[in-house]
Amino acid sequence: MSFSTWNIRNHSFIWGTRTYLMGVINVTPDSFSDGGQFNSVEAATRQAKQLVQAGADILDIGGQSTRPQAEDVSLSAELERVIPVIEAIRTSLDTPISVDTTKAAVARAAIAAGADIVNDISGAVYEEAMLPTVAELDVPIILMHMRGTPQTMQQMTDYGDLIGELKDFLQQRVTAAISCGIKPDKIALDPGIGFAKTYEQNLEILRRLPELRAIGYPLLVGPSRKSFIGWILNQPDPKQRVWGTAAASCAAIAGGSDILRLHDIREVGEACRVADAIWRHKSE
Repeated sequence: MSFSTWNIRNHSFIWGTRTYLMGVINVTPDSFSDGGQFNSVEAATRQAKQLVQAGADILDIGGQSTRPQAEDVSLSAELERVIPVIEAIRTSLDTPISVDTTKAAVARAAIAAGADIVNDISGAVYEEAMLPTVAELDVPIILMHMRGTPQTMQQMTDYGDLIGELKDFLQQRVTAAISCGIKPDKIALDPGIGFAKTYEQNLEILRRLPELRAIGYPLLVGPSRKSFIGWILNQPDPKQRVWGTAAASCAAIAGGSDILRLHDIREVGEACRVADAIWRHKSE
């Protein structure tokens, strides 16, 4: 299955030829694995350069923690966190930037500051204005599956048909996006590993990714440092889940994932290059 190429700045994302790596930069005080590490412009910019040197194809900038039980932040606080960082990174790098936000006003300001992609963990459900805003901006959007909010999502893991319900939700969000004027070739999907999913459900998603990719859009998977890996490894420290992340990432590649959202780009990226050599087929 081939999808339309994304051409962003001087970068082309030719889906199916290799796995693209999205480097995470959380400019928050409370993200689950790196809260407080990069919540200054200088630290975030330094990390952006290191991620690109390590092989990141996209930089994902977020000012709202989405870990379980995370509190919502105000619009003004989120803008104050992400916009100066995007502006600073854009002065020195031409790497595509995605803004991790559920707020239409943040998306608009971020694109104006130099971002290129909107990454909405709610599937653009939280704010009705998000889809019309992205359509007007004419930029790609990544639509993720989740239920509830970070405060409630881990109490909302009861599914009758996990993959069927994910497919229905994602297809509905695609339909809504297109009806608002977003071009189909600017949509990617994310099954939402760790968001309103149990340990077993996360594993089932990884096993059945081809069914989600069959919806017909590029697929992003975000296994990085997630709690299901900690559960398997009996590892409470997210930063010590690098090799577990690498194994989950290889499974995602075998299942057809197009983008992997990662913290440890250099280490996991090496595993991904080998996995690409094994599982990627240029004739796809």
